[in-house]
Amino acid sequence: MAHCRVRMAAAGRGMLDVLERGWRTIGTALSFIAFGVGGLLLRLVVFPPLRLLSRDRETLERRARALIRASFAGHIRVMHGLGVMTYEIRGLERLHRRGLLVLANHPTLVDVVLLVSRLPDADCVVKSRLANNPFTHGPVRATGYICNDNGAGLVDDCIASVRSGRNLLIFPEGTRTPAGELLGPLQRGAANIAVRGRLDITPVVIRCEPRTLGKGEKWYRVPARRFHLSVDVLPDLPVAPFLEDGSTEPLAARRLTAALGDIFRGELLRAGAGKQHAGTGYQGPDRHHDGA
Repeated sequence: MAHCRVRMAAAGRGMLDVLERGWRTIGTALSFIAFGVGGLLLRLVVFPPLRLLSRDRETLERRARALIRASFAGHIRVMHGLGVMTYEIRGLERLHRRGLLVLANHPTLVDVVLLVSRLPDADCVVKSRLANNPFTHGPVRATGYICNDNGAGLVDDCIASVRSGRNLLIFPEGTRTPAGELLGPLQRGAANIAVRGRLDITPVVIRCEPRTLGKGEKWYRVPARRFHLSVDVLPDLPVAPFLEDGSTEPLAARRLTAALGDIFRGELLRAGAGKQHAGTGYQGPDRHHDGA
């Protein structure tokens, strides 16, 4: 009898796990649908009157970026409410400044949504195809986000954005981290911006456990439990030391890229230690660290 009860209990837990995973698959689908429909509504319903009510381009972009931040925060709340994810941010106060160059690793699709929802007056470098996507065309155009098809002028545009007081968010990997890798290769473009503009870097390290929505991963292959995003906003990385001893800008950019990669890898390797950096910790509505 005891063995039967154990087997029945195990079967019951297994059925609950299947149902819970099925619901998270539905919740993930609903999240993607809500994101797409929301982007379309912003383009067709919200941004046209916003353009009419804004006296100049700068006012329009500032209001549009604030609107995107609020809508992204709402999307994160929806994903959390549907049981798809939990999240935790440490050092959040370091993002509450102006004129930041924020460089982050990119393990999942959701990290950009979470960061923009917490970064005031966020500017982004976006792929040119997003400017032509019907769901994202409106937000990209209204916010004045920087398209990466500007060639030689891209670095100057990024420097100008930070110097104007906006907070520029860049993912130096250039794409999401490949499956099975700790960190993808860092492109030197972000370091070139920091070096040429003499801009200190605010590094942000993001961990996603279990890994999901990474490069090449299908959205419907949900993990065995809801995923948890852990975000650490680190102290600023000064750029001046990399320009000392007469280093040329290309050499300084290479050294800065290598140093940033070491920082990212070091923090990611310490993921299991549960160490917190100095600063106020902020957690999402669900305060469980393991996303359970």
